[in-house]
Amino acid sequence: MLHKLSVLIPVYNERATIERLLTQVVSVDTGLQLEVLVGDDGSSDGTREILSKLKLPGVTVIFMPENVGRGGVIKQLWMRATGDVYVHQDADLEYDPRDYIPLLQPLLNGTADVVYGSRFKGSIEKMRWLNRMGNLTMSAAARALYGVQVSDLMTCYKMYCAELVRGLQIRANGFDFEAEFTARLAQRGARFAEAPISFTGRTFEEGKKINAFDAVRVMRELLRCKLPGGARG
Repeated sequence: MLHKLSVLIPVYNERATIERLLTQVVSVDTGLQLEVLVGDDGSSDGTREILSKLKLPGVTVIFMPENVGRGGVIKQLWMRATGDVYVHQDADLEYDPRDYIPLLQPLLNGTADVVYGSRFKGSIEKMRWLNRMGNLTMSAAARALYGVQVSDLMTCYKMYCAELVRGLQIRANGFDFEAEFTARLAQRGARFAEAPISFTGRTFEEGKKINAFDAVRVMRELLRCKLPGGARG
């Protein structure tokens, strides 16, 4: 039986959206107790000041002493989370927290251990062609290398049973975390499922952070985890 959902939110320079995002998160009724953990990754644009004054029920803010990367923050939040289920949430309003509800269903039904929110099976607005092609290529590589049926490897929305990551060792700290995370769960025999979600992208001028070099790092990580000596998590 699942009782508590821990929402893990890495934040870096998101002063324009962070308060609205957190208000949306705490308003979602999933039927589970909600725990919201925000990890500020050394923001320098005023985000930290907003977070230090924010008072929302169930929200805990952790200030990283230095910038450690998106994956690095998630790993820190794992050590603080107390829920039965974890979900990753970006702070930029590209994703809709109401999609937690369909993501939860395979976990509640006991048919999956981890659920990826697929933008390609749901709705996409304003995704750059290069990002779309890169993600499809990386997702195809993950399917070929690890046999996981995922159509959206780089989705922010990854929801999974907490016990699945107990003792999990992940080296990657940036966006390549997504690749190693997927590889390690596959190597642990996790049952994957997908749920359609909605997505409204933003531009680099609006704060988009992932770039072409990150795609290279993701592909490199997918391959590294398959090599002798790298296939452990």
